[in-house]
Amino acid sequence: MERRSFIRRAGAGVAAAAVAAPALGQTGQPEVRWRMASSFPKSLDTLFGSGDQLAKRVSDATGGKFQIRHFAGGEIVPPFQVLDAVQQGTVEAGHTVGYYYVGKNSAWALDTCLPFGLNARQMNAWLYFGGGQQLLRDFYKEYGVVGFPMGSTGVQMGGWFRKELRSMADVKGLKFRIPGFGARVWAALGAVPQALPAAEVYQALERGTIDATEFVGPYDDEKLGFYKVAKFYYYPAFWEPGPMVSLYINQKAWDGLPAEYKAIVEAAAAECNVTLTAHYDAKNPPALQRLVNQGVQLRAFPPALMQAAYQAAQAIYADERAKNPTFAKIFESWDAFRADQQRWFRVAELSMESFRPAAPAPAKGAPKK
Repeated sequence: MERRSFIRRAGAGVAAAAVAAPALGQTGQPEVRWRMASSFPKSLDTLFGSGDQLAKRVSDATGGKFQIRHFAGGEIVPPFQVLDAVQQGTVEAGHTVGYYYVGKNSAWALDTCLPFGLNARQMNAWLYFGGGQQLLRDFYKEYGVVGFPMGSTGVQMGGWFRKELRSMADVKGLKFRIPGFGARVWAALGAVPQALPAAEVYQALERGTIDATEFVGPYDDEKLGFYKVAKFYYYPAFWEPGPMVSLYINQKAWDGLPAEYKAIVEAAAAECNVTLTAHYDAKNPPALQRLVNQGVQLRAFPPALMQAAYQAAQAIYADERAKNPTFAKIFESWDAFRADQQRWFRVAELSMESFRPAAPAPAKGAPKK
């Protein structure tokens, strides 16, 4: 989508949401009832709550004429089958993340994140102003869906480990719940990746079916209770520097909407994109302090592991580019944009953050390297 078109349509939708809902209700627009399947449980007021926010905005902006009923993961389809449900028309919309579907095509990961890739701000810059969204939408057409960014978690935590990682030898055979390209990187390091939806992870970790799990960050992880069964909390999630949550809409359902409704959906998704990241930035710091107060031990991944992971990621990208033309086409744009962003962020963001006085560590557990 062209940037001016997006801004114009998004602005119109925000205005509608803010002040013109009654006007829409008087123009004879049709009644629309959609179902939206989520990959996330209702217990997460961040991820699942973002879908509720979208549905409310759309309803408010249309005077209640356009209703989207939001279902948690497993209520209509399993969490990892949301895209399939949207493709098949089982539901009109899905609230999920693209990297769950790399088994269909590895290019789906570029809709969410890649290891050592773009952070939340950079991802939005690529999508809205770097040509990323148009490239991805051309790709979506092969699956009969339209897609919109709906918010990033920001840099995630590396996850919960039952045992401390003291050397690369501790990675060998490690049963680690992790999705997307991150799973491939950890597999290259000797771990055994596991694919589990959020609702199944705690029990698997408690029983020792898995040795470690990543999810998002302190606020969500606290709600899911991982700290009760694994005390070592590692950082950072080098495989998820700014993962994007997405809204996928069945192409036929989208084409059947009036132009005003399309503008409202797009604007509502853009609002969710802003507020989800803000939600995490506000809620993660106090949650991390609470976790440390519960005896959680913060650990940075060893430098040797980070370096080995980086090298593994580059080899995986080279392999994917060689065998998957679709991945290669989108990756070329993404990678060139990443290089420019890294140069800029080193000059501005990194130098600023490096100058700030170091913030005190959480009261009961200074991070250890």
